[in-house]
Amino acid sequence: MNLFLITAAVLIIATGLAHSWLGERYIIRRLLRRDDLPALFGDDSFTRQTVRYAWHLTTVAWLGLASVLLVVGGAFPVLGVGDALVFAVAQTFVLSAVLALLLTRARHLSWVVFVAIAALCLLTLR
Repeated sequence: MNLFLITAAVLIIATGLAHSWLGERYIIRRLLRRDDLPALFGDDSFTRQTVRYAWHLTTVAWLGLASVLLVVGGAFPVLGVGDALVFAVAQTFVLSAVLALLLTRARHLSWVVFVAIAALCLLTLR
């Protein structure tokens, strides 16, 4: 096992969790209290949902990168490295799709593309 890569992955995970929690607490909530956000589709709810979703999507991407480092670092020797990396990418996009579905109430259509990416990745696994 490569402890440097595993340590880097743990730091990425901690940074991602702090990013979501602190960002929600100190930035997103305050930003969304504003009454001058752009109104799309009749009101500003889509804008509010998209801002929150996009902020947390960064954390999901970082968690995906951390899982790649964990695979390359040898933390999960069950699968071959290639399959494990593809699985890590698939997991990242499944989580991204779930986040898009929940935080935007399926109004942001990125979830459709994220599901397709995850499915295509999973279809390549042996």
